[in-house]
Amino acid sequence: MVGELQVLKEGRFLFTYVEPNGTFATTDKPEIIPEVARKLVRVVDPGNTRNAEAEEVYVASVKELLQAGKTVAKPLPREVFETAAIAQLPPGASSLRGAHPAAGQAHALAPGDAGIHSVAGTPVVTIYGTSWCGACRAARQYFSDKKIPFADKDIEADPDAASELAEKASRAGVPTDRVPVLDVRGRLLLGFDPARVEALLGNPT
Repeated sequence: MVGELQVLKEGRFLFTYVEPNGTFATTDKPEIIPEVARKLVRVVDPGNTRNAEAEEVYVASVKELLQAGKTVAKPLPREVFETAAIAQLPPGASSLRGAHPAAGQAHALAPGDAGIHSVAGTPVVTIYGTSWCGACRAARQYFSDKKIPFADKDIEADPDAASELAEKASRAGVPTDRVPVLDVRGRLLLGFDPARVEALLGNPT
């Protein structure tokens, strides 16, 4: 995909946006897109069938389109768009980094944590979290209960895990000011929200 796409409010375009539960919906009416999802949407020109399943997609601000009557859509890798679109939403259950308990307690496992383990198999989710974060613990319990293989990486105890997360987040343009950050098949979710996890995985129940 090369160049930019001129988008007019009165033109014939399809807009794919993220809904509050993390699923994606498509409309030809930009004004119905929720305010929280308007900053970054995918734009498709129905007359150009080549971009239907492309690795790169055109993205634009519907907010700008509705205000000015036109905007410019620019190419972005599909997984970066999906991650950044979800990142527009309020984060799921999470803890701010740096808000951990007093020194000496930060890495203490909560009662029952020792029994939370991933099931066998190639991980489809990576949890970047800490030992003290309640939302991280809830995410581990959720994946364990659903028998979804996951990798659990403590970004305070493991510098390599912290670097790995920083690199992924930088590439996707999302913040890392809270934990957990979940890598769900290449898409980063800020905080733990089961509905958004299920939207990316397909309902695991």
